[in-house]
Amino acid sequence: MKKASPSPSKAASSSSTTKQLAPAAATLSQAQRFAATILEVLGGLRSPPEAAEVLAVSLPRYYQLEARALEGLVAPRPQGKQPSLQIRIATLEKQLEAARRQCARQEALVRVTQRSLGLATAKPSELPRDARGRKKRRPSVRALKAARTLHTQSETKNAVQTEAPSLQQAAPSGAEEVRP
Repeated sequence: MKKASPSPSKAASSSSTTKQLAPAAATLSQAQRFAATILEVLGGLRSPPEAAEVLAVSLPRYYQLEARALEGLVAPRPQGKQPSLQIRIATLEKQLEAARRQCARQEALVRVTQRSLGLATAKPSELPRDARGRKKRRPSVRALKAARTLHTQSETKNAVQTEAPSLQQAAPSGAEEVRP
């Protein structure tokens, strides 16, 4: 049982492939070059015309690449063909109509079930209406609480103001004034 030792030619070839990969790994891909140059411009090391010249693209193309790179930093671009707004609207309208049909079907099933069980059907409560036929707005609880606190604050302020002149007259001349 003789151990197979690597031949010197195989060892040399594996080290030579490592040496060959190192320079290739050291070089930047085109996308990395673009990214580095755009970051240099954003960092203030280069001007946009210099960057366009280094990347061998026109100045308007450089600005396109820069805008696209910034978009990619914020939100990734969706892949593939995107549906137009008209198609999206048509799809949503179909979904809405299907949901309305299903809602009407469910309501009918509820009515049939209520009738078969002998339950009274729930009628929508009629809210009071004003002279124009609009629903009267009911005051909210928060508004009532705020109104009460404002009233109590104004009452306490009035009470303090009526007491303040009597306190000023009773205070000695050298004493400090007490203000609310």
